Amino acid sequence: MPTTLQDRSEAGEGTAVRYAYKASLIGSAHQFELTEDGLSWRIAGRSGVWDYADISAVKLSYRPVSMQQQRFRADIDNAKGGRIAILSTTWQTATLVAPQGHLYRDFIVELHRRMQAAGSRARLVGGLGPKTYTAALALLACLAVAMIGLLLTALLTSNWMGALFLVGFAALFTWQVGGFVTRNRPRRYSFDQLPDALLPKADRNR
Repeated sequence: MPTTLQDRSEAGEGTAVRYAYKASLIGSAHQFELTEDGLSWRIAGRSGVWDYADISAVKLSYRPVSMQQQRFRADIDNAKGGRIAILSTTWQTATLVAPQGHLYRDFIVELHRRMQAAGSRARLVGGLGPKTYTAALALLACLAVAMIGLLLTALLTSNWMGALFLVGFAALFTWQVGGFVTRNRPRRYSFDQLPDALLPKADRNR
């Protein structure tokens, strides 16, 4: 079920809500804060405060990488042309990209709540762009046809090891790529119903 704005952080109405992550090992953390004045951000020596009503668009997406499968992203646009990105993971060491799922989720949900309270008319979208999504589906269809052809060839030639390998590869590919495509289906959403598929799972034990 989609996330509602009632599933927000426990912060009070006027309490600042903070979130930070490191996009790489080099450089300082990207820092964000939800204040009474708006969305405050500090990235690579630059900083600013965007009024919630001036945020023109929010795009949520699922962006897994090899080192961290549970990785989500929010792209936030300002009416004056600025854009900032917020990721749900942070670099800790050269080999560790750590998830910050519940912190990211709380921040994004609270951001939407404050935007709605400010009367925002921002465009709220999720997933890939329609053209990119269509191209991804076409590519997957071509790969599926090729895999089926190879599997039939392996079966007709009694190459059981090859067939077993293809089945295993297809299952792994479907699990990884299929989840990416399914989650990133293009969609519009509302302030009252954020897409759960594009947010980390809520931590019910907190």
